[in-house]
Amino acid sequence: MKSNYQIIIEYDGTTYNGWQYQKNGSSIQNEIEKALRKVIKKKIRVIGSGRTDAGVHAVGQSANFFCDKIENNKKFLNSLNYFLSKKNISINSIKKKKFNFHSRFDAKKRTYKYIIVNRKNFLVLDKNRAWLVKKKLNINYMKKAIKLFSGTHNFNAFRASSCGAKSPVRTIEKSSLTKKGDKIIIIFSSKSFLQHQVRSMVGCLKFIGEGKWSINMLKRLFNSKKRSLCAPPAPSSGLYLYKVIY
Repeated sequence: MKSNYQIIIEYDGTTYNGWQYQKNGSSIQNEIEKALRKVIKKKIRVIGSGRTDAGVHAVGQSANFFCDKIENNKKFLNSLNYFLSKKNISINSIKKKKFNFHSRFDAKKRTYKYIIVNRKNFLVLDKNRAWLVKKKLNINYMKKAIKLFSGTHNFNAFRASSCGAKSPVRTIEKSSLTKKGDKIIIIFSSKSFLQHQVRSMVGCLKFIGEGKWSINMLKRLFNSKKRSLCAPPAPSSGLYLYKVIY
C-alpha cells in the first residue's frame, strides 16, 4: 500500500523555467522528480500546490507524492537534499498525509511576498532576488493604493493574456506593504491567483509610488477590466511563494 507524503520546498528560481515540467528547459518539478528517482529507484510524480513562473522563488512551496512507506523521514530527507544540493533547491520538511490529500486542490490560502529595493546603486547580495527601483518611491501613496486590492474583485486587468482561469474574480484576504531600510516588502494572500496577477499588482503600485499614476487611475483600471491599460508586470526576480495553508 502506497503512502502520500507532503514536502515543503525552498528554491531559487533564477535559472529555472518555473515550477512545472517543461519539454524545453529545466523546472523545479523535474529536478525533484529526478532526485526522488535516485533515492526511491522508481519514477515518482510530484504534485505542486501551484505553478510559479520562470525566475520566481519559493520559501514555502508545497507538494505531495505517492510512494512505498518511508521508514526514516530524516534519512530520506538527507538523501533527497544530497542530490538537490547543487540545484538551488532544498526540501525543508516531509510529512505523511491522508491518502486523499492534494497539495493543489486542498490549499486554503497562498501567500506571496514581493521585494523591491529602492536605491540608486546596483544590487549585489539581492541580485536576482529583488526588483531594483532607482527612482524614490512614495511609500504613503503605495500604502493607500494597496488597500484597493483587498476583498473580492474582478482582476481581469491584472492577468496575463495567456491566463487560462475561467473566472477573473479573486478574493485578496491580505494585502500589506512595509518598508525596512531600502527594502519594500509587499504581501498578498488569497486562495488562488491569476497568472501574473501579483506581479501586475506590484507593477501598478510602483507606478503610483513613482507618481506616474494617481490612486484614481488604479480605480479606473479596475473598472475598465482591460489588460492593455495595466502597468507592466514587475520582474519575476522579486517574487516569492512564501506559504501555502491547508
